[in-house]
Amino acid sequence: MDTVVFDVAERVATITLNRPERLNAMNQQMRDELRACWQRVKDDPDVWVAIVTGAGRAFSSGADVEALATGGFVKPDRWRELAMHEGVALLPTPRRMRVQKPVIAAVNGVAAGVTLDLVTEADIPIASERAEFVDPHVSLGYVSSHEMVNMARRVPVAVCLRMALLGKHERMSARRAYEVGLVTEVVPHESLMDRARELAALLLKNAPLAVWGTKMAIVQGLGLPIPQAEEIAAGYLEVVEQSEDHAEGPRAFVERREPRWKAR
Repeated sequence: MDTVVFDVAERVATITLNRPERLNAMNQQMRDELRACWQRVKDDPDVWVAIVTGAGRAFSSGADVEALATGGFVKPDRWRELAMHEGVALLPTPRRMRVQKPVIAAVNGVAAGVTLDLVTEADIPIASERAEFVDPHVSLGYVSSHEMVNMARRVPVAVCLRMALLGKHERMSARRAYEVGLVTEVVPHESLMDRARELAALLLKNAPLAVWGTKMAIVQGLGLPIPQAEEIAAGYLEVVEQSEDHAEGPRAFVERREPRWKAR
C-alpha cells in the first residue's frame, strides 16, 4: 500500500492515513486501500482492536479537491450501496464496512470533510490538543450528506448545523469537540498514540466476543424502538453465551486469575 500504512502488533491493527504531503487528503487509491484495511480488520483472527490515525500534522484534510476537480474518483454504484452490498460506499468506514471490532480514532490534526466519518464512526474517538474539525462541503458547492448525518448522531443538532452550514468558515477546536461529545478525551499532542495504545490494551483485557457483540448491539439498535433494540442485543448475548470465553470469565474470577481469552 502507498497511501495507507497497516501494521499489526499484539492484536492491535494500526491504520495510518499516509499522504502527509497532501495532509492525508483522500484520493481514489487511498479509498481503495482503506477498504482493504477494514476488510482485514474484520477478517483477521489476530486483530481484536483497530486504531486509525494520520501521518504528519493532519488526520486528513478530507477529499483531495484536485481529484474531485479532474474526475479522479470512481463514482460509486448507488443502487448497490443502497442494497447494502459491502465495500461500495464512497468512503469505506467502520459502520459501512460492518466492522464488528472496536475502533479507536486518534485525531492528530485537522479532520475535514469526508474523513469526519472516521471520527463519528469510531467507537472511542480521542484527539490531540492540536486537532481541529471542519466540514467545507458547502464552501466547495457540495452537499454535506452522510458526514453530517453521522455527525448529528454524535453532537447536538444545532452544533452540527452550524458546522455544516458555515463550511470552511467554522473550525471546531479539540476542546470544543470534547465539550459537545464528538471526542471522548483530549490529550497532549505528543501523548496521543501512547494514549490510543493504552486504550487498546484496556480493551484487550475484556472478552473480545463480548466486546464485539456489545458494540454491534448498541450500533445496530440506534434509532430503533427499545424493544427491537433489546432483541438485537439479546441475539448477540445468546451467541456469545455459547462461546468458550463466556465460560472462561466466571472461571477465572473464581480462581482469582486473569482470564485467558480465545475469541471463540
